[in-house]
Amino acid sequence: VQLQASGGGLVQAGGSLRLSCAASGRVFSPISMAWYRQAPGKQRELVAVISSGGSTNYADSVKGRFTISGDNAKNTVYLQMNSLKSEDTAVYYCNRIQRVAGTTYDYWGQGTLVTVSS
Repeated sequence: VQLQASGGGLVQAGGSLRLSCAASGRVFSPISMAWYRQAPGKQRELVAVISSGGSTNYADSVKGRFTISGDNAKNTVYLQMNSLKSEDTAVYYCNRIQRVAGTTYDYWGQGTLVTVSS
């Protein structure tokens, strides 16, 4: 399975971006899809996750500003980011977990850079 993330870029504080992550290859119904981010000098952190049932969870720092959604027909997960802040600057990675024949597989995209200027 390959994950292709896109949608990153440079945006002013207060602006919006939408990230997309499309899965291809041996794609099966996922257990979960998520977005992580890693800022310079910091550890990778979970931003948002959506389960196969549609339930979502968010990091406290993005609640009310970011929305994760999935389109199973397109094997794509999105992250709508509004009211962006300079502290949202990071490389954003998508993650997909799926289970096939009793084995759990964990896949990562290549990352897309989001830069928020203040």
